[in-house]
Amino acid sequence: MTDGTPPRLPLDWIASALRRERTRVGLSLSELAKRAGIAKSTLSQLEAASGNPSMETIWALAVALGVPFSALVEPPAPAVQVIRAGQGPTVHSEQSSYVATLLSASPPGARRDIYAVGLEPGTVRASEPHIPGTAEHIVVSAGRVKAGPDGEGVELGPGDYMTYRGDVPHSYEALESGTKFVLIMQHV
Repeated sequence: MTDGTPPRLPLDWIASALRRERTRVGLSLSELAKRAGIAKSTLSQLEAASGNPSMETIWALAVALGVPFSALVEPPAPAVQVIRAGQGPTVHSEQSSYVATLLSASPPGARRDIYAVGLEPGTVRASEPHIPGTAEHIVVSAGRVKAGPDGEGVELGPGDYMTYRGDVPHSYEALESGTKFVLIMQHV
């Protein structure tokens, strides 16, 4: 990208994945929208590859479908994949400066996703519980972040590692500008 803006997720990836997963579990548009707490028209637009879904909308759909977030946003994978810094499928939060780039979706048989996350001070990225059995692992590469389950947040700095349950409400808050960390989501 010439303007320095990370690329957004291609809507056709999301549309195809939503139709595939909704069909797999046998839900109607109305039922999935109801379970995810979103408007049926929003879901219909997403399945038609239009609209501009937020991270929160995609998460809600993933939880309602019982699949990892990456199952709805991962592109078809080539034999060799390199994601350069500042590139890759990126999602932005509506609630904070949180930006996550999917680095590696979990392959069949394994259930983990790896994200490179950038976060700036001033807002908190509150995360609803993910599918049951999810654990999150964080390794901080720059800045400082307070992360973890609600009421149990821990301050981390460069090189620090932490793991915690991801199937309970949790959050991430940058304590310094330029905060970056790797987030590994493990789904059991």
